Amino acid sequence: MSTNTVPRLLSIQNFVSELHKFPEAGFSHTGEILAFLEQTTVAPDTLVPYICWDRQHYTRNLIDKTPLYELIAICWEVGQISSVHNHRDQNCWMSVPIGRLQVENFHLVSQDLNGGRCQLTPTDTVEMNPTRPCAVDPADPVHRVVNPKHFAERAVSLHIYSRPFDTCVVYSPEQGTCGVIDLHYTTAFGKPVHD
Repeated sequence: MSTNTVPRLLSIQNFVSELHKFPEAGFSHTGEILAFLEQTTVAPDTLVPYICWDRQHYTRNLIDKTPLYELIAICWEVGQISSVHNHRDQNCWMSVPIGRLQVENFHLVSQDLNGGRCQLTPTDTVEMNPTRPCAVDPADPVHRVVNPKHFAERAVSLHIYSRPFDTCVVYSPEQGTCGVIDLHYTTAFGKPVHD
């Protein structure tokens, strides 16, 4: 994307309406929706109903869910970090309408899920911000998201997953271990979720 291109600003409601226009094929590869995110950003004030902070852990806030995708706002306090994880063979796109974040990508050398063992090597780190979204590489989908302390600001990221899923594999590159975890929402459609 050209650095002098300013993305168009949409309310979250209009952003969702645009996502609803994509055909099923648009979610099966990363190019079309990534291009949409490069040309579009969400007005931060329209995200207020979906923003929820927790000093202990980032929050996962469901905004929209269809059979084709789910849209989640994740709120990151300074210094918060996700586990290294995958997306269960689903595509993922991320944009950051508030603040900035780093995505640390890994190559999965080997995985024995039944034995709980894995081997990972780091590949690259990319920064996301309001003008720089990204898509998870389907060929190397293992990554983690970080809000580094030196960024010194909260961040909110929007995640579009190509099909809703409720588990993922998490990895410890340091210990060479992996396992499946359940995923939960902090809020859904602006209301708290109680497990």
